[in-house]
Amino acid sequence: MRPFSLTTRLTTFFSLSSAAVLLGLGALIAISMDRHFAHEDFAVLEEKAGLVRGIAQVADPAAMPQRLGTALQNHPGLVALVRTEQGAVLHATGGFEFDAAVSAARALPAGVTEFTWRQDGAEYRGLRTMAGKPGSELLVIVGLATEIHAHFMHGFLHSLVLYVVLSALVSGVFGWWAARSGLAPLRTMAAQARAVTAQKLDQRMPVEAVPPEMADLASTLNAMLARLQDDFRRLSEFSSDLAHELRTPLTNLLTQTHVVLAQPREAGKYREILASNEEELQRLSRMVSDMLYLAKMEHGITLPQAEAIAVQDEVNALFEFYEALAEDKAVALRLSGQGRIVGDRLMLRRALSNLLSNALRYTPGKGAIDVDIACDEVSVTIGVENDGKEIPAELIPSLFDRFFRADKSRARPDSESAGLGLSITRAIMVAHGGHIAAGSAAGRTRFTLVFPVRHAPDASLAPDARGQ
Repeated sequence: MRPFSLTTRLTTFFSLSSAAVLLGLGALIAISMDRHFAHEDFAVLEEKAGLVRGIAQVADPAAMPQRLGTALQNHPGLVALVRTEQGAVLHATGGFEFDAAVSAARALPAGVTEFTWRQDGAEYRGLRTMAGKPGSELLVIVGLATEIHAHFMHGFLHSLVLYVVLSALVSGVFGWWAARSGLAPLRTMAAQARAVTAQKLDQRMPVEAVPPEMADLASTLNAMLARLQDDFRRLSEFSSDLAHELRTPLTNLLTQTHVVLAQPREAGKYREILASNEEELQRLSRMVSDMLYLAKMEHGITLPQAEAIAVQDEVNALFEFYEALAEDKAVALRLSGQGRIVGDRLMLRRALSNLLSNALRYTPGKGAIDVDIACDEVSVTIGVENDGKEIPAELIPSLFDRFFRADKSRARPDSESAGLGLSITRAIMVAHGGHIAAGSAAGRTRFTLVFPVRHAPDASLAPDARGQ
C-alpha cells in the first residue's frame, strides 16, 4: 500500500490537533459550567433550607404548614418536603412523589447533606437538613430540577461539536496550504533533480532559496552531484584514454600485419614482424593486467593478507632488483631509516616498485634516488625522492589519474608505461587505510606514502616479526 503524501499527513495532523485542542477546551468549559450550576443550585437550596429552619424556630406548629407553603411556593422548579420524626407531613410540593428523594437522602453518609437523584427521567439536586427545636425536630428535604441547566448544556455541546467540526475543516485547509507552501522548495529540488542528465550534470539545488531545515539536504545533494559529475568526467576521460591507449598498439599490429601480408617475403622478415607484434602484444597484456588489478583494488578494498612487514627489507630487495638498471644510468640508490607496517607484502612491494621504476625512468644520469623511512606513534611514512625535471604544480593533483601523463602528446615510444602505476599505488594505499602525496620543487620530486600504525593479529608468529 502506497503511503500517504507528506501534505496529506500534515493536513490530517493540523485538523486532528485543532479538533483535539477545541474538544479539550470545550470539555473543560462544560465541566466548569456544570460545577458552577451545581454551586448556584446548592446555594439556592441552602437558602431555602435556612428559611425553613427559621420558620420552624419561631412559628406556631399549627400555623407552620401555611407559612411553609407561602415561603416555598414562589421558586420555579423547587420541590420541598418537611415532616416530623413520626412521619407527619407538614409541607410537600403538590403533585410530586418524594419516595426517591427520601431514599437517596437516607443513603447519605453521616455529615453529607448534598445529593442528587433521578425521577421520571429528570435529574434533581437535593439538600437534606434538620430543623425545629430539640425534641420536636423536623426532616427537611429541598430539591431543585436541573432541566433548565440540562437544556442549556445540550445546546452548548451541540454548538461546540459544530464549531469543532468547522474549525477542524478550516484548520485542515490552512494546514494544507501551509504544507503546500512549506514543501514548495522540495518540489523545486525535485524539478532540479529531474533536469540532471548525463549531459547536464552541472545542475545544482538552490541552497540559498530554501528554508534552513532543507538547506543541509540541498547542500548534501549538491555535494553528491559534484561527486557524480567528477566521477562521470573521470569515467569519460578513462574511456577516451583507454581507447587511445589500446588503439595505438592495435593500429601498429594491424598495419604491420597488412604490410607483411601484401606480398611474399623472406622468413627473416616474417620473424622480425612477429617479434615486433610480440612486443605490442606484451604491452597490451601488461595494460589489461594492470587495469584488472586496479579494478580489483578499487572495488574490493580488502587486504588479501595482513602481516608485519619490515619496510627496509622490501626496499633493499627492490634495490637489488633495479641495481643493474641504476648502474646502467649511473643513478645512486640510497636508503635511510627503518620501520614496520601491517599489510600485504606483495601489494606493498608493488607500490614501492611503481615509485622506484618511475623514479629511475625520470632521473637523469649521475642523479640519485633517496628512500627514507620515518615512524611515529600513529603512522609510518615512506618517502621516495629523486632528481629530475620538476613537475608543474597544476599537474600534481592529476598524477594519480589513470592513463595520465604529463606529456600530453603521448608520443613516448621509448616508454613501456601505460600510465596506471600511480593509480595502482594510490589504490593500494587506500586498501591499507593510508594515503599518498606528491610534491616537486628545487629539482627534486618526492612521493610520500603514509601508513597508519596497526598491529598484526599474530605478529609474534609472522616471519617479519622476529627481531633482527
